[in-house]
Amino acid sequence: MVVFGVKGGRAAGQKFIESLKLFSHVANVGDAKSLAIHPASTTHSQLSDDQQRAAGVPPDLVRLSIGIEAIEDILADLDSALMNTR
Repeated sequence: MVVFGVKGGRAAGQKFIESLKLFSHVANVGDAKSLAIHPASTTHSQLSDDQQRAAGVPPDLVRLSIGIEAIEDILADLDSALMNTR
């Protein structure tokens, strides 16, 4: 599991997830395939921003579960998605 924030808040976190091509956008973890989720707009979306922060879910937070794809492909996908948030 890899967890990090994307500069630019909620909109940048959502755009990052939407820009991924290799990663599946799902809530479960532990698959052989790489998975990604933006909790503020999915699993914790029913909470207010203050409630999300209190739960440890800032608006820019992204969670990745890294799968067994070639590392070069994973890194290229992450790099491309990060470039799209700028």
